[in-house]
Amino acid sequence: MKISLKWLSEYVEVPGDVKAFCDRLDLTGTGVEAVEKTGASFDGVVVGYVETCEQHPDSDHMHVTTVSVGADEPVQIVCGAPNIAAGIKVPVATIGTVMPGDFKIKKSKLRGVTSCGMCCSQRELGIGGDHEGIWILPEDAPVGMPIAEYLKMSDTVLDLEVTPNRPDCLSVVGMAREVGAMYRTNVVSPLADMAARLEVDASDQPVDQVVRVSIEDSVRCPRYTARVIRGCKVGPSPDWMVERLAAIGQRSVNNIVDVTNYILFLFGQPLHAFDLAKLSGSDGCASIVVRAAEDGEKLVTLDGEERALTSDMTVIATPELGAVALAGVMGGLDTEVTEDTVDILLEAAAFEPGRTSRTSRNLGLISESSMRYERGVDDHGIDERSAAAAALIVEVAGGRVSAAATNQLGIVDEWPAPSQAVELEFRIPRFCAMMGADIPREDIVDILERLGCAVSSAGEADVLAVVAPTFRPDLEREIDLYEEVLRLWGMDRVPSTLPGGPGRVGTRSALEHALDTVNDVMRASGLNETMTYSFAEPGDLGRLRMSSEGLGEPVELINPLNADQSVMRQSIVPGLVRSVAYNQSRGVKNVQLYETGQVFFAHEGRKQPKERRRVAGVLAGAMRDAGWNERPDAFDFFDGKGVVESLARELSIAKLRFKALSAEEAPHLQPGRAAEVLAGGTSLGWVGELHPLAVDAYEATAPVVAFELDVDALVKSSRPARDYIDVPTFPAVSMDVAFVVDEDVAHERLVQCMSSAGGKLLEDARLFDVYRDEQRVGAGKKSMAYALTYRAADRTLTSEEVDKTHERLVKKVCGATGAEVRG
Repeated sequence: MKISLKWLSEYVEVPGDVKAFCDRLDLTGTGVEAVEKTGASFDGVVVGYVETCEQHPDSDHMHVTTVSVGADEPVQIVCGAPNIAAGIKVPVATIGTVMPGDFKIKKSKLRGVTSCGMCCSQRELGIGGDHEGIWILPEDAPVGMPIAEYLKMSDTVLDLEVTPNRPDCLSVVGMAREVGAMYRTNVVSPLADMAARLEVDASDQPVDQVVRVSIEDSVRCPRYTARVIRGCKVGPSPDWMVERLAAIGQRSVNNIVDVTNYILFLFGQPLHAFDLAKLSGSDGCASIVVRAAEDGEKLVTLDGEERALTSDMTVIATPELGAVALAGVMGGLDTEVTEDTVDILLEAAAFEPGRTSRTSRNLGLISESSMRYERGVDDHGIDERSAAAAALIVEVAGGRVSAAATNQLGIVDEWPAPSQAVELEFRIPRFCAMMGADIPREDIVDILERLGCAVSSAGEADVLAVVAPTFRPDLEREIDLYEEVLRLWGMDRVPSTLPGGPGRVGTRSALEHALDTVNDVMRASGLNETMTYSFAEPGDLGRLRMSSEGLGEPVELINPLNADQSVMRQSIVPGLVRSVAYNQSRGVKNVQLYETGQVFFAHEGRKQPKERRRVAGVLAGAMRDAGWNERPDAFDFFDGKGVVESLARELSIAKLRFKALSAEEAPHLQPGRAAEVLAGGTSLGWVGELHPLAVDAYEATAPVVAFELDVDALVKSSRPARDYIDVPTFPAVSMDVAFVVDEDVAHERLVQCMSSAGGKLLEDARLFDVYRDEQRVGAGKKSMAYALTYRAADRTLTSEEVDKTHERLVKKVCGATGAEVRG
């Protein structure tokens, strides 16, 4: 929110040191994002005096003028404004001036006549809506004076970052209250004086006979008020109001709209002005109904767009017209105030914050009003703020405020659900103990009262009874009051102390050591660490063809940022594959990425979702670029398997094995190139080449190798260190054997049989050849040749021992798998 220090200083004393003021605001929780000096945009615009004005020789609507701008010589300017004449004073943009819209004034020729500047209208300067002609200044305007200095538009504007829990700070009066509490200075609120200026006219038909208001759901709309102002003249706003709004970046529209904006920024109360004649029904009465929109109901909003509404939205409606405004967001085009409007219905209300927020975001209509309503507008005091607005409309647009038959305030006020003030205790000793500072009682009371709280003694000397104001919905608990007092007293004033307690030696947990090892191995294997969103699309697993079995239910977000990020991820791999596609589409073909992060899954009947830490990686392309003399092989299953094996080796995971996965078990992986990673009987995860259809779904280029492992399972299966094996001192005996087996017999099965039969003497069994030939081996058969290494750690083996062990091994393999030894 932008705040003008000139405007703010009307209600509270603002420190002269702007930098120190901004630093103090930052410390108290209101961030200052930018500081802008207004008037700088008018650099080069000065007061000019038109000395001569003659008809352009080649145009029937332009004039050639000579204008004195305070320099030695007057300048020649070609002007097309109909009200240009000799003897008047006007704003002149000299050569080099950059106008609003980034338009730079240059020396130019208009139909053959040189022009060295521009005479400006209010709209061209961005400080008004009048564009009928140039802006004629008063006769006493000093020639050559910068226009910003003459108009007294020099100001400092702060762009504030107001947190969502502080709706009271979204107004000048609210910020004045905050500054008064920060510096313990008095604050002047203009509300009572402005509301007191309202005079109602009993000569017209009473407002409660002209307007009827009905609220169908008090949760959607706790309070709705309406006033009628007759005989208004819609036109330009006075200069002081235009100046106030322009300073905070608001363009002047007309006097009625400008008043609603002025009250919005001054008090934080959104208003809406309807053309009363357009609302009135056949009986001459405007019947306002605040209700839920109907699914599919249409409304053309003030921006000219037709909106399709849903039942979650709240509308202002009449029986004859249907919806005429979106509650808290934007009015309707059919009932807007125009130049022909004479009678106005002024709305001031409070609407449900959550529903307003969803409506504005679902329709893409973020406005100053919706921003305040979604944070919470106080339903108390709406009648006074409405009275101030009505009095101001009469002041700038004329007219008269209709009286009411039932009250003296000239208002129709429906208030079915008043909000209740929160009553809290403030225990001073507990507060001082928690904050670590002895803050005097009088300081505590002063700060709370300046924030708008009612403070009294609760019967005990050290306990205060505090009633929080209704415009502070964030003050719900005693601890909230503690925070308010401490931030305004000054957290920087709390003395630094060392925490008490016995000395402790910090150590790293097994998980932290394991994560360090994971990162080291991944980087050593050539993978780059990345971080993807924890939010995911609902169809991510389906697009990857990954089964959701065992992953629980997806965790849906209540208020997602967008539809593409509406659930929490159940796997890290989809995000990594999306990163692969992003890189490949931009010419990066070799992509190796990994990520360590959380995945989320819910279960029916449980309140909180579960989280699991996973490490996942993807490899696409090749390990290096092709050279002039070689083309590196593309990544395949065994590259991913190698990364997993390296990780298991560094974590000292025993009994690591890979179990082949079928297409039914892992539909997202290539059949025959997919495996489950196991440590004994514990499943660690999976590794394999992603199915081409899964890769295509993400618009990536196959092959893409991926793996995903459970970090907790890795830590549980790891050991502090690997077993030490001494360097062998006795010779080994090497023997080769080839087994002819059926195609469906896996290498893992043969190795298991050989390890079981070979016992301690079998040191290694290495597959060195796989041979297929229907003539020599047989149809549906394959020959798998192994190099076997036998060794004893304590002696030299004899040929009899080796032969006996080898025969037992061959017999066990043949009996268990149906293999035959190939001669």
